[in-house]
Amino acid sequence: MINRIFVSVILISIALSAYCQSEQEKIQQLETQRQIDKQRKIVVKMDSAIRLSEEGQYEAADEKFKVVLKTIRSVPTDLTYHFGRNSFLIGKYKQSVDWLNKYIQLKGTSGQFSEAAMDWLHKAEVELLKEREVEAKRASEVLSKDFNIDCGPTGKVVCTICRGTTVIVKKNYFGENYATCPYCHRLGYLTCEEYNLLIKGQLSRESN
Repeated sequence: MINRIFVSVILISIALSAYCQSEQEKIQQLETQRQIDKQRKIVVKMDSAIRLSEEGQYEAADEKFKVVLKTIRSVPTDLTYHFGRNSFLIGKYKQSVDWLNKYIQLKGTSGQFSEAAMDWLHKAEVELLKEREVEAKRASEVLSKDFNIDCGPTGKVVCTICRGTTVIVKKNYFGENYATCPYCHRLGYLTCEEYNLLIKGQLSRESN
């Protein structure tokens, strides 16, 4: 009797073990399939972004590439090339240099796109240098809005908005629309203080 119970317990244990193993395998298979589906969707989005770029829809491609980058942890090497190339074509030269450098660092001269990547990288570096030179020139510009302008002995300046007429004329589909100048108090001129506030964008408008 005891032997029969012992055998029954062993059989039940074997059955439970087989059931649990089977359930674990199912869960593992489902997780594997989920990962495969996720990867497939990423590849489809990436291919779509590349196609948009090749068709000249660079801004749309840029948005798709960024969507892909938000959904992955490990970036495919080819994506670094395509994103870098597309970045150049929309004028994002710093972004282009960064991603093309990544491709070259990973693939060297043996990658499928190595030659093209080096060509685009050179172009991006040239444009980035030009961009930085322009920014440096802008930084060194001295603008009038940073200073108070001496308006002369009268302390007045003809209103630069209405040109002294006290009226602003705006054209629309129905003809011309006349409005009182909201800055010169119907005088046609500004005080020196008002003029300096105006060129700094700080002069308040009057409500008509």
